[in-house]
Amino acid sequence: MIRLLLILLIALLIGAGLSLGLQYDLGYIRISLGHYLLETNFWVGLCALLLLVGGLLLTANLIRRFSRSAGMMTGWLARGNERRARRRTTQGLLALAEGNWPRARKLLEASASHADTPLINYLAAAQAAFESGDHEAVDELLRKAFDSTPGSDMAVGITQAQLQLAGNRLEQALATLIRLRKRTPHHPFVLKLLKNAYFRLEDWRELSRLLPELRKRDLIDKNELDQLERTTWLNLLQRAAEDCRRQSASGNDSLEPLTKLWDELPGVMRRDEHTIREYARLLASLGDEAQAETLLRKVLRNHWSDELINLYGRLQGSKPDEQLLTAERWLQNRPNNAELLLALGRLSLRNELWGKAREYFDTSLRLRRSRETMAELSRLNAHMGEDETSMKLLMQGLVKDSGLPDLPMPKA
Repeated sequence: MIRLLLILLIALLIGAGLSLGLQYDLGYIRISLGHYLLETNFWVGLCALLLLVGGLLLTANLIRRFSRSAGMMTGWLARGNERRARRRTTQGLLALAEGNWPRARKLLEASASHADTPLINYLAAAQAAFESGDHEAVDELLRKAFDSTPGSDMAVGITQAQLQLAGNRLEQALATLIRLRKRTPHHPFVLKLLKNAYFRLEDWRELSRLLPELRKRDLIDKNELDQLERTTWLNLLQRAAEDCRRQSASGNDSLEPLTKLWDELPGVMRRDEHTIREYARLLASLGDEAQAETLLRKVLRNHWSDELINLYGRLQGSKPDEQLLTAERWLQNRPNNAELLLALGRLSLRNELWGKAREYFDTSLRLRRSRETMAELSRLNAHMGEDETSMKLLMQGLVKDSGLPDLPMPKA
């Protein structure tokens, strides 16, 4: 009520002011535009000016309202696109999980531009393209994934390496992983994938350099890592032995490639009985049985192994008599070790102690029936003129190994 009275009062005052102002001649307004001349009374000009200003304000207001309506329309359309993209992304991921690769790729790629996370869409679409066998499309989708999201190079690179490994594109995968490792040298998953690439490429030298990093960061189960390390160095030893054979064929009888590699082995591998046995076996195969015998004698003195004693019995050391005496001292602590007794029988043969050798073979065979021991004893009996005993042993071994059923036989 008070506001209405104030508005009426102000209107009366303005009207009174205008009435008084119209009684006075305030002159005229003259506007010259080129050849045109416009003259008007001051009050008419003032009203025209006010109308012009009002028109301009009204026009500006209409433009502002139209822009706001257009923005609202654009926002409404954008929200609709986002809703459809989310729906199609969900459908695409479901199709990917169901193994419907073409549909998954189509939905995921089509909705990527309006998706909240286009990187996920492109990576999943790349997976679908890979499963469909379209490797060119995989590379293109990964490029789009990289372009869609700044800072996504690691995610895209790891996905690319995984798909390359899965597609047996090992050289490309290795190149990708080496590039990623340069960016983040200690990334756990990159190191794991790099391990897989080296292993499948049989790049044992590079794998041997990677193993300390894997062990330091505890990225692989200890048993698996131990086995991997053993496999790596065993392969490197075999390749070094091949190098020795090639040098020997060219007239250079040197064991340097093999012995040098042995010096490079980590301490844990130089104490591993499988690695020791392979190294000794390779030395023997290259003609240096004496060095192999010396190595095994030192190892067996502190660490017993049936596998190593078996190999020890096969080697010819520089002094066969001392080799036999050494093994007989070990027998004092292991009188019922069948493998040691087999080795003693063989060492006795090297010293031409035929009776002692047969005794050792007999004792070993009583403790454990082994084809190897049976064959040694049979061979010895044959050379000692006991053909019947030799044939009987061979027949017993053949029957036992063949798994024949127990059936009645005619009496001799």
